[in-house]
Amino acid sequence: MRNRGVEFAVGLFVLAGLLCTAWLAVRLGKMEAVGGEGYPVQARFLDVTGLKAGSAVEMAGVRVGRVESIGLSPEKRAVVTMRIDKGVTLTDDAIVSVRSSGLIGDKFLKITPGGGDPVKPGALLTETESSVDIQELMGKYVFGGVKEEKK
Repeated sequence: MRNRGVEFAVGLFVLAGLLCTAWLAVRLGKMEAVGGEGYPVQARFLDVTGLKAGSAVEMAGVRVGRVESIGLSPEKRAVVTMRIDKGVTLTDDAIVSVRSSGLIGDKFLKITPGGGDPVKPGALLTETESSVDIQELMGKYVFGGVKEEKK
């Protein structure tokens, strides 16, 4: 009889641990945003190296959305679809930049607000700045990107 009580308590403890682990996996994996509220907005870039679906979209250092998908347009440009949180208004002259958090950190989108007209869901933001490839810049510098002066 005593064994059943201990087994039941251990079972409850294990179940509680599994539920906590599942909750943490959803929170840390940013899966709570799946099917979240907000509206889609698109932007075209020449290069989005390092940006991934699920990356943050920030304005003034505050997360205001996430990257929903990344694809290729017929013009061979990267098309990024963002889901912007409900209550956040973007304007048609907002600038969308691909930025890095730290020297080798994850990429995210930074939106610099403008003063134009509000965009509608599904709109295309045309003012964009592509990502800077640190390795490419270093390669140019190391392998002859800087000319030396002759004496």
